[in-house]
Amino acid sequence: MSSRRRRCKRQLIKFTQHIARLITGTLNSDNEDEEQESTTVRYHPENLEHLQSQTHFSRQELQLLYRGFKNDCPSGVVNEDTFKNIYALFFPLGDSAKYAQFLFNAFDKDKNGSLSFEELVCDLSVLLRGTTEEKLNWAFDLYDINKDGQITKEEMLDILKSIYDLMGKSIHPRFKEEAVRQHVRMFFQKMDINQDGVITIDEFIDCCQKDENIMQSLKIFDNAV
Repeated sequence: MSSRRRRCKRQLIKFTQHIARLITGTLNSDNEDEEQESTTVRYHPENLEHLQSQTHFSRQELQLLYRGFKNDCPSGVVNEDTFKNIYALFFPLGDSAKYAQFLFNAFDKDKNGSLSFEELVCDLSVLLRGTTEEKLNWAFDLYDINKDGQITKEEMLDILKSIYDLMGKSIHPRFKEEAVRQHVRMFFQKMDINQDGVITIDEFIDCCQKDENIMQSLKIFDNAV
């Protein structure tokens, strides 16, 4: 594995740990972002039993998580600007804004422009304790930018370009867009089984499960928290 990929994975793990600290209350949030969020409508979690059935966390864990989350996010939500600012802290050498936007959209299930406790906990549950299929479904949703149930070449190109932007100065030599397009063509040649120009969830999962490198990459968060 290249040194830049190792650095990227280390930073992704640190970001996941940061989000976990945010919702467990071990992170202080006494900056302007918190002040801005405190002006939004306050939010309260849904029935804990229902949330427990939707995650891999116990009721006690959820109670502790929410208690901490309220301390750091009094409004009960995290907006997109705050999320981007947090993400940028872990990738100072590049431009993380676009990838953070895609990641935020994957977290923001109800598309209301803010992340609730439920949304953060459900996604954290998948990333930290989810089954292989749950993690692959989550990854597919990230690439499916317009959420129409399929991944196009344009969507994959946008995600890959945002990842290169994310890595910034740590990439040598500097990437060229044609090289990224070539990666997209290679992915589609491998994943687009029926050659119809889009990748479905079934094609995505089937291909990923047969790729040892992808399967190993799904384990990077297993011991993150």
